[in-house]
Amino acid sequence: MENLIEIRWHGRGGQGAKTASLLLADAAFNTGKYIQGFPEYGPERMGAPITAYNRISNSPITVHSNIYEPDYVVVVDDTLLESVNVTAGLKTTGAIIINTTKDEAYLKNVLKGYNGKIFTIDARKVSMETLGKYFPNTPMLAAVVKVSEVMTEEDFLNDMIGSFKHKFAKKPEVIEGNMKALELSLKEVKQIM
Repeated sequence: MENLIEIRWHGRGGQGAKTASLLLADAAFNTGKYIQGFPEYGPERMGAPITAYNRISNSPITVHSNIYEPDYVVVVDDTLLESVNVTAGLKTTGAIIINTTKDEAYLKNVLKGYNGKIFTIDARKVSMETLGKYFPNTPMLAAVVKVSEVMTEEDFLNDMIGSFKHKFAKKPEVIEGNMKALELSLKEVKQIM
């Protein structure tokens, strides 16, 4: 498969990791890519660890399994760093993107020797500034687009405005805040290693 990118999301039930993975799939599809976006279901409940996945390619995707060697890992909740092996199978040519305010020393220690790129974003700060509530999935969605370069920022933002207009048709007042969250997140995500 040409230019196949595989992404694994780690979050907790209710934080929107599944929704973000599906929004990423839709946005990539709308830019002409072949996509997969799916959660791994189990006995999930609010607050329980969950996993979601994306495959994005320029050619048809013929594999239909979980992702065991992702190019990118997105960690929506940094409390998972100590309880879930988030770097399992993560390619050192890819990157991990973490919603955290923890320092580099802590991250190096908790990631147990992962030698690839590490990016961080304070999704809580971005979300509170732009939405007035804590919704980490919107900032994390923009962060993974920025880091993975799976599409241009312009294509991403153009697609997301349409997606938000559809998703929030009965709550149009939240569209502007969500767009601001995406735009700010594209600027706020930082590489620390």
